[in-house]
Amino acid sequence: MEHTMYAVTVLPLGATVAAGASTTLLQALEAAGIELPSSCRNGTCRTCLCRLQSGTVAYTVEWPGLSLEEKRDGDVLPCVALARSDLVLNVPLARRVCTDHR
Repeated sequence: MEHTMYAVTVLPLGATVAAGASTTLLQALEAAGIELPSSCRNGTCRTCLCRLQSGTVAYTVEWPGLSLEEKRDGDVLPCVALARSDLVLNVPLARRVCTDHR
């Protein structure tokens, strides 16, 4: 599963990036120049909370900071989530950042 890549589409931004199976969604998005609100990066502060519209994720921690209801509703924490299929995320506060440092 190490070399498996998945497409992660971020709405309403309309950007699609590749995420490796062992890279958190937050890391993959940041590497592609997309910034999400984030803080702790360990699944506890919930700053990066967003809605999974389609696809499947796994987590790097046993119990991420989500209630059962939030999990049922499709909420995810990208800082500790790993793609297990192509994904569509609804992240209203996502924005493109300049990655060209010329």
